[in-house]
Amino acid sequence: MLLRMSTLLLKTLREEPADAEVPSHRLLVRAGFIRRAAPGGYTLLPLGKLVLDRVTAIVQEEMVAAGGQEVSFPALLPREPYDVTGRWTEYGDLLFTVKDRRGVDHLLAPTHEEMFTLLVQDMTGSYRDFPLLLFQIQTKFRDEARTRGGLLRGREFLMKDAYSYDLSEAGLIETYARMRATYQRIFTRLGLEHAIVSAVSGAMGGSASEEFLATAEVGEDTFVGCTVCDYAANTEAVTTPAPPARAVTAPALAVHDTPGTPSIASLVALANERALGGRTDWAASDTLKNVVVTVHHPGREPEVLAIGLPGDREVDLKRVEAVLSPATVTMFDDFDSRPDLVKGYIGPQNLKIRYLADPRVVPGTAWLTGANESGRHATDVVAGRDFTPDGTIEAAEVRPGDPCPACGDGALTMRRGIEIGHIFQLGRRYTDVFKVDVLGTDGKAVRPTMGCYGIGLSRAVAAIAEQHHDERGLVWPATVAPADVHIVAAGKDGQIEAALTLGAALSRAGIRVLVDDRPNVSAGVKFTDAELLGIPRSVVVGRRLDEGYAELRDRRTLERTEVPLADVAGVITRELG
Repeated sequence: MLLRMSTLLLKTLREEPADAEVPSHRLLVRAGFIRRAAPGGYTLLPLGKLVLDRVTAIVQEEMVAAGGQEVSFPALLPREPYDVTGRWTEYGDLLFTVKDRRGVDHLLAPTHEEMFTLLVQDMTGSYRDFPLLLFQIQTKFRDEARTRGGLLRGREFLMKDAYSYDLSEAGLIETYARMRATYQRIFTRLGLEHAIVSAVSGAMGGSASEEFLATAEVGEDTFVGCTVCDYAANTEAVTTPAPPARAVTAPALAVHDTPGTPSIASLVALANERALGGRTDWAASDTLKNVVVTVHHPGREPEVLAIGLPGDREVDLKRVEAVLSPATVTMFDDFDSRPDLVKGYIGPQNLKIRYLADPRVVPGTAWLTGANESGRHATDVVAGRDFTPDGTIEAAEVRPGDPCPACGDGALTMRRGIEIGHIFQLGRRYTDVFKVDVLGTDGKAVRPTMGCYGIGLSRAVAAIAEQHHDERGLVWPATVAPADVHIVAAGKDGQIEAALTLGAALSRAGIRVLVDDRPNVSAGVKFTDAELLGIPRSVVVGRRLDEGYAELRDRRTLERTEVPLADVAGVITRELG
């Protein structure tokens, strides 16, 4: 491959794009890899398409090596299969839906579990057809409420999704382990520093869920690790070690006048000042905060729900949604319509709505909490005596230093990451819905069990850019760079011709080459663009051409070496070999 910048569809920018929030977005636009086409939609320019193609090729190669067979489904799908599984309703506003000329509903696929399963049902019949691992590389569509970060979160994106079908749980576990190892190889080859963390399955369903997160400060996902053991999890999947239940030793519930105390801080200050309940050592952790949210269940009326948690914690709505998926959750603010809910003074006793409590709220624990009357709170409100939650919920924020739920000895640390892959054991949710049965070895019907394995390919491009850049521009790993070598002709005295001759020789040797042969562009601009584009190796054909020398530059280390022009091809070929 030989690309010439004099004819390449490429425009670099010196100014930051006004709508760019994160480094990868800014640099991919400035370097001419992508161009905004619509909110949440980006055109891949030639260099961007080359990077995506190289990422895709690595994923395809590893999937085939793992025993995968590639198929390709339409992106425009009929409604009926998604009605059968309930996901037409579950996905709600995330779905892009259309009607054809006959008024029949279709959707732009956000995911393809239904179609894979129907294909397996149609094409298989006995145990001889299994195990089966199918994958595709396909554009997906989700009507995100807030697109972000260029390729990081868009409404249209390229994804590799794969599904395994095994006839036993042991087979599924074996396939899952194989795919986990495959993903580790893929992300290592892509040059992505990543963590594997426990996760939740969300609207997909299933169990044994793990995410692959590319570590990055701009990542939307927060994950934890343990200082002692190897525990790692997305914060939505972190469980809270619950204290043991206690015997009830607290005195009877007592109600106190506490005017002007709608916040935890103001309540604690007043409680200590007045020695409520005979105590002057009240802390926020001794209070029970009761937060009211609205749960938006797909296809149902919204539900008003109260969540109780220690007052020193905030509610994490992402954790709430992970528990209540596929529902979405917002803070309740229409207190005027609910006189039974006294804002700032809500207690769990005698509530008329469903009440879920943090795992720390165990039977026998006594709390300072609202009395459900304006300006009044109650002491010694005991779980299991004065109120009984309708269930527990992981809703409280996770904080650094929290105890590890796995070993109990370590403390949790927190980092941020970009989700680049997700694998989970789906089980029989979809084969049950479609009643997929095949003949087993004993002639009896067997229902296959599924695994699901996804990689966001266009998102991976952004994640690589997020991890591989400096103040000068992009610094692509060699495995995914749009070219192996960038030849820069300074522009004088036959340098462009020499650069093109060298580029042609390297191209014939199977090396991917980009030549900056632009006439009437200064050497300084060309060098700046070379650093911005981030190709791993550069060859400068410049001032020492008459002496028979060129300069090799390493984009990562910024080292420069002068080499005889006649030796350049050999040096680069050996480096790439």
